[in-house]
Amino acid sequence: MVCTDNIDFTIPLQPATDRIMIKFVLMVNRQGQTRLSRYYHSVELSRRAALEADVVRYCLSRKKDQCSFVEYKDFKLVYRQYAALYIVVGITDSENELSIYELVHNFVEVLDKYFSRVSELDIMFNLDRVHIILDEMIQNGHIVETNKSRILAPLTTIDKMVDS
Repeated sequence: MVCTDNIDFTIPLQPATDRIMIKFVLMVNRQGQTRLSRYYHSVELSRRAALEADVVRYCLSRKKDQCSFVEYKDFKLVYRQYAALYIVVGITDSENELSIYELVHNFVEVLDKYFSRVSELDIMFNLDRVHIILDEMIQNGHIVETNKSRILAPLTTIDKMVDS
């Protein structure tokens, strides 16, 4: 028989900012205009514009043959270009870059499935729906869903209610 009276079974929690794996998601065009931004940790509004401009400038200045994973300040950037749009994800050092790279591709596939070949105009005029899709995939900086049908289920329900 083992005595467990003096053993502490509690797990020390890390600060909330350390547990957030995905710091932000940006969608920008070639001119550097932000079409979508979602932050999963607190950043002051005054700093967001500067951060976005700096990150976008950094990613857009890279050549096509360079790697899509970049060390940037105290985090990493994973970005992918689709036609005229860039999707940039800021992640912690402990996050797997390839999984985020595939997440970005999955996000675009879900957008393509919903909008039937998504374009920049679809994103601009249906930003609320794009946010719903992103929120179904990522919550509190963690990937929670990758199945396309499950991601689109809330939007399908909303569209049915609007149509009837």
